[in-house]
Amino acid sequence: MTELVAHTPRFSRRLLLSASGLVAVAVPIVFDQIQAAQSPADSQAETTTAMALAFEVVSIKPDKYSNRMFRFGWYSPETFTATGATLQILLREAYGVENNQISGVPNWANSNRYDIQAKADKSVAEELGKGSLDQRTVKYQRMLQSLLVDRFKLTLHRETKELPVYELVIAKNGPKLQEAKPGDTYPNGIGGPGGHSGPHQLQIRSGQLTGQALPMADLVRLLTRPLGRTVLDKTGLTGDYDFNLQWTPDENQLPMLEGTEGGQQGTGNARPPDSTGPSIFTATQEQLGLKLESKKGPVEVLVIDHVEKPSEN
Repeated sequence: MTELVAHTPRFSRRLLLSASGLVAVAVPIVFDQIQAAQSPADSQAETTTAMALAFEVVSIKPDKYSNRMFRFGWYSPETFTATGATLQILLREAYGVENNQISGVPNWANSNRYDIQAKADKSVAEELGKGSLDQRTVKYQRMLQSLLVDRFKLTLHRETKELPVYELVIAKNGPKLQEAKPGDTYPNGIGGPGGHSGPHQLQIRSGQLTGQALPMADLVRLLTRPLGRTVLDKTGLTGDYDFNLQWTPDENQLPMLEGTEGGQQGTGNARPPDSTGPSIFTATQEQLGLKLESKKGPVEVLVIDHVEKPSEN
C-alpha cells in the first residue's frame, strides 16, 4: 500500500512515494496556516526577506516521466531536490498552504512537471541551521519562495475570502484521542522493528491516518487535503495525541498522496480501501470523538498575479 511515514524532526519528515515502489525522501511538511493578509509594505518586506535567503545555483528541467510520483525534499541544509514537482506543489510547500488557498494559477501549474536541483552557499547553509525548529522551517520556506520569484517570475498578493470551511469540534460524548506523555517510547510504534519509535510520527495510507504524539494543528492540516476545505481547530485540545483514523475515501475527495496527473496515486502493491467502511465524517466522530461541522469563515488565500514557465538550464 502506498504510504507516507513522517518522523521527528517535523521539518524533515520522511516521505515514501513512487509509482512502482517506495522511495525515501526527506520532505519539509509545514503544519502552519497562511498568515494574515499583508499590506503592500508587508508584502514587499516579505519579498526582501525571501530574496535574502536564496540559492546560489539552481537547475530546472522538464520532468520526462509524467507518470511517476513526485519526490521532494532537503537532503542537507544547503541542498534542495524536487523530481516531478508541479508549480502547484511548489507553491503549497513554499507558503504552507493547501490547494484551496491558491487562486489564479495557470492551467500548466498542475500539468507541467519539473526536476529541480538547488544548492545554497556555505554562509546561507549556516544561517539555515540557526534558530528554533519553527524559525528554521520559515527559512526553508523563504528559500523556496525566492526560487519561485527568481525562476518562475512569481508575483502574488494575499486576500481574505469568505469560503466554506470545516470546524473540528469535540463530539457529544467527548474526545477519544489518547494523549501522549513525555518519555513515551512506543516500542511497537510506526517506526517498526529496528526503526525510530519515538514521538512525532505520522503514517498516511489511502483512507488512513495514524499519528503518534501529534498536536491538533497537524491533524487539522492533514484533514484539509482529502476534504478540500480548510479545517479549523475548535477543539480547545492543547496536548500531543496518538490517533488512528480509518475511513473509505469517496470519489470527490482529493488523494492524501499526490501522484500522476489527475491526482492518481501510484499503484505498486496498494489495495483499494474497504468500500463498506465509514465516511471520513463518521470515522472522525466514532474513532476520535471529534466532529467536522460545515461553516463559512475567513480564509487567507494566495492570489497569483503573474507567473511564467521557467527557462531550462
